[in-house]
Amino acid sequence: MKRTEILKRYILFIISLFFAALGVAFTKHGELGVSPISSVANIMNLRFPTVSMGTWLIIWNCILILGQIVILRKNFQIIQLLQVPLSFLFGWFTDIGMFIVSFIPANIYPMRLFMVFAGIVILGFGISLAVIANVIMNAGEAFVKAVSDTVHIEFGNVKIAFDIFCVSLSIILSLLFFDFTIAGTREGTIFSAFFTGMTVKFFSGRLHRPLNDLLKE
Repeated sequence: MKRTEILKRYILFIISLFFAALGVAFTKHGELGVSPISSVANIMNLRFPTVSMGTWLIIWNCILILGQIVILRKNFQIIQLLQVPLSFLFGWFTDIGMFIVSFIPANIYPMRLFMVFAGIVILGFGISLAVIANVIMNAGEAFVKAVSDTVHIEFGNVKIAFDIFCVSLSIILSLLFFDFTIAGTREGTIFSAFFTGMTVKFFSGRLHRPLNDLLKE
């Protein structure tokens, strides 16, 4: 792969981070729950709102990167440390996205529901760009792959288990932080878990060939 193509792919990946972060911001603004992988950061943000959602996502992603190192040990590739600055970039993009969507009124349920589905579409678009870029995985998916490779269980099955773990942890934290009530995990979380993969498949199928042709020029 030529250097120019590698550079283009990393640029595309950074663009994908922006759209994925914007999708998280849209869903968060709807206040009906966020995607499973962002649910822990969402609960922490609700409990400690002085720390931004983007910052909590940075912390959560760094925990997942440390998890990869612990699981893979000597098999952890040094290049995967690029996940660290990219996680910071994703967190900053999320805070920028939160600022952008703050001007959108979401006081009634239909509008909140619209924000959730708009966020799912934008997030799916961003993830599809990351898949097409094919340079490095985000911290969440890289953690799932590390577990999958270590225990020799199919990636998709581990991803489902990881999503369930994230949601379960967010519910436990919510019960501890908010007097045994569930906050931050609602129907939006279910919608995100169910529809994001479909959205990624939709965009990937239509963008894969033209974007790959552009990247290889």
